[in-house]
Amino acid sequence: MKFGGTSVGGNQPLRNVVSLIGHYVKTNDVVVVASAMNGVTNSLIEAANRASQRDEKYVATFAEHLRSRHEDVSKQVIANTDRLKQTISQLGAELEGLERALTSVCYLGELTPRSRDYVLSFGEKLSTLILNGALNDSGIRAERLTGEEAGVVTDASFGEATPLMDITKRQVSERVGPLIKKGMTPVITGFIAATQDGVPTTLGKGGSDYTATIVGVALEADEVWIWTDVDGIMTADPKIEPAAKTISEISFMEAMEMSHFAAKAMHPKALEPAAEIGLPVRVKNTFNPSGPDTLILREQQIKSAGVVKAITSVREAAMLTVSGAGMHGAPGTAARVLDVLGKNGINVLMISQSSSEASISLIVARPHLETASTALKRSLLGGGLFKEITAEADVSVVAAVGAGMKGTPGIAARLFRAVADNGVNVRMIAQGSSELNISFVVAEQDVAKSVHALHKEFQLDGKDAR
Repeated sequence: MKFGGTSVGGNQPLRNVVSLIGHYVKTNDVVVVASAMNGVTNSLIEAANRASQRDEKYVATFAEHLRSRHEDVSKQVIANTDRLKQTISQLGAELEGLERALTSVCYLGELTPRSRDYVLSFGEKLSTLILNGALNDSGIRAERLTGEEAGVVTDASFGEATPLMDITKRQVSERVGPLIKKGMTPVITGFIAATQDGVPTTLGKGGSDYTATIVGVALEADEVWIWTDVDGIMTADPKIEPAAKTISEISFMEAMEMSHFAAKAMHPKALEPAAEIGLPVRVKNTFNPSGPDTLILREQQIKSAGVVKAITSVREAAMLTVSGAGMHGAPGTAARVLDVLGKNGINVLMISQSSSEASISLIVARPHLETASTALKRSLLGGGLFKEITAEADVSVVAAVGAGMKGTPGIAARLFRAVADNGVNVRMIAQGSSELNISFVVAEQDVAKSVHALHKEFQLDGKDAR
């Protein structure tokens, strides 16, 4: 069971998590993976950046605020005096380590990827100490382990480390397995691991989910449960489409296709270990545990009336178009464009090229638009091949996802007719060879209109959203 930041972010949520774990340990062997409290990881990033600017006053204030927040929650969820003292002492030791790290960054005036990962590792270390104390206080025999102590080993790609699965599976089995056999409930830090030399690393976006699937695979678990603050994966964002329903079953491939678009979907990297061996992953709501949930399976469940399973969207996007008559027939034009963006740390969400080969359109996150546009103009213009680079900041991406789309004639026609009938102009289209996803770009003001139209067209508001 993996619990996210909102699930462990305060007094009542933590009590709820303890109650849930207590319910399931009666009939199951349970391993717990936990994220940092909500907002803590972002605050650690900010503190690390301010430390690199030698802002010692900010660092001192931040450390005290972090101490206060975690101690206050501890006092509310741990009743036993001795256990509370022990937990606060452990928190103090971790916080001293964090302060030393930030102070070192202040003195050096430099934040390396390695030191950044070290600073970020403290969020999960702090939250799991409190959760572990609360579980033991409730009578559940729990033992807290960092990712390194649990046996999760990675390469040295700081910020986006890759697990060394063979050694990780062996070590997790050897270190966590015996605790389970003793009737213990291991509590493991999500997101963080270590190199073979013991240097802390982080697993990047979706890191705690990734930890959960890695541990689940290593221990040959029956299922991995991802506890979040929504009722599983939904047919659309309920904030946009009030008729959105929970998808009861979805395949790993469909879940991966949705990952870039659905805010509450799992990162494809996190799903990969489970997908490789067909380990089921279930997404549940911590605050509505008896409510609907989503089961992610290897098999693709396709119903004749349900070729599309979800309508998803990405706002805060921007479109760049690179054009020039000289691009026609010139090998490597797309590679040159993508190489410039890659070297500047810009991730491309979507790409489309006209059949004339005279233009390439790309979608990037809106905050990166200026950097991307400047880099492309500086690197590409003036050589005769590329003539113009235009940018549009007010666009969004809408996508229809579903295994039933593959090989089914007329899906694209229905999709574009539905949005056209609602007065939406489509600016750009892309579909992968898997045929599980059709993505298109619209003006940001047309996102809600597009989602409503497609949700209705593909009848996704039914009782069974499969």
